[in-house]
Amino acid sequence: MKKILTAVTFAASITALVSGSAQADVCDTPSKLGDMGSFPGEVITISGSLMERDEEMMTNTLSCFEKATGAVIKYSGSRDFAALIVADLRSNNAPNIAIFPQPGLAGDMAKEGHLVPLGDDLAAWMTENYGAGSSWVDLGTYANASGKKDFYGFAYKMDLKSLVWYSPEQFEDNGYEIPSTMEELIALSDQMVSDGNTPWCIGVESGNATGWTATDWMEDLMLRTTSPENYDRWVSNDLPFNSPEVLNAMEVYGQFSRNDDYVAGGAAAVATTSFGDAPKGLFSSPASCMMHRQASFIPAFFPKKGEEVASGEADFFYFPPYASANLGNPVLGAGTLWTMTKESPATRAFFKFMSEASAHEAWMQQGTFLTAHKGADLSAYATPALRKQGEILSNATTFRFDASDLMPGAIGAGAFWSEMTNFANGQDAQTTADNIQAAWDAIK
Repeated sequence: MKKILTAVTFAASITALVSGSAQADVCDTPSKLGDMGSFPGEVITISGSLMERDEEMMTNTLSCFEKATGAVIKYSGSRDFAALIVADLRSNNAPNIAIFPQPGLAGDMAKEGHLVPLGDDLAAWMTENYGAGSSWVDLGTYANASGKKDFYGFAYKMDLKSLVWYSPEQFEDNGYEIPSTMEELIALSDQMVSDGNTPWCIGVESGNATGWTATDWMEDLMLRTTSPENYDRWVSNDLPFNSPEVLNAMEVYGQFSRNDDYVAGGAAAVATTSFGDAPKGLFSSPASCMMHRQASFIPAFFPKKGEEVASGEADFFYFPPYASANLGNPVLGAGTLWTMTKESPATRAFFKFMSEASAHEAWMQQGTFLTAHKGADLSAYATPALRKQGEILSNATTFRFDASDLMPGAIGAGAFWSEMTNFANGQDAQTTADNIQAAWDAIK
């Protein structure tokens, strides 16, 4: 997984929003688990990168399948999962299930013939029962060595990026309303400037990963200014980086980030402000900004490490779409894709388990888990903040995975980061886009 999030991780960060430990019996959920079959003593091996608190919560959740079926689940987690799973698959030492945080790597393994199709029935189920269901099916659909496409990746445990954080007290004191469209958000930003306030805190400094926050802005804006199909073409470079659609999104980002009136410290501060320090301006006295666009992990960097959310000092709203664009409610995020790497009847039953609302609710009540499952009872979420984020996911009409995670490393974690940093330092959009495209061309 990309960027600074490999160090902080969404999961560990959302923990700041959740109090208490895991429920005594997570399997007692609002929805009741259906018949999963009987597999006494059969072992299902799972490999992934989930560690520590996430691993604990996952183990608690998967125990519900064990109790229902008699099967035994053995999980092996490692921060080096990406390298280890490739080696295991290529040496015919596959687990039953591999949990990929990178769709691109899963696609590579499918192309090499190492993944087992999950079946059309499960794909049809996901289309019907997940918010933006076809988006999730597309994310987990890959071509094999012969070019035949199948559904391989079941999305389970998502992360949400399309959020704007703010201080409810500041909004109330100034009479500001939560915007429901991008047009309203821009009008609100202008109103804040007229009132003598600064609308945004933006920072893209992140050590060797400097620039990644700007790429997230770009990805969110691509989903709001052009079609999902163009977003996909952009990810694969079928739509060049210096195309009018991408340049337009970059110019829109510049309207926020390169406007001295809009940004705390002025536009020149964006490149040197740490991404983790940027949101602290929401809580200074007086506040140095009114809003901060960032993913669900960011409360871990608030002054009180996220207690602000539970106490009501901080809240968030959905980064809204343009009403004039008629592109629905797009959501940018990430997540894990669960794939079958060695088939067995018990493993097939496990994927049926993951389609059950109860399998989602068991983790929801522990925290650090978001789902697009429309059948899951929202009351199962551990906190109001998680519940609201879950609603955003389930109400999405389009979901797209973080583009820079899907691009080749030389672009997504290279030229895209560095050139967006140059953009923050005053480089024009055309030059920025041309330079990134040149980097694409160099690796073809």
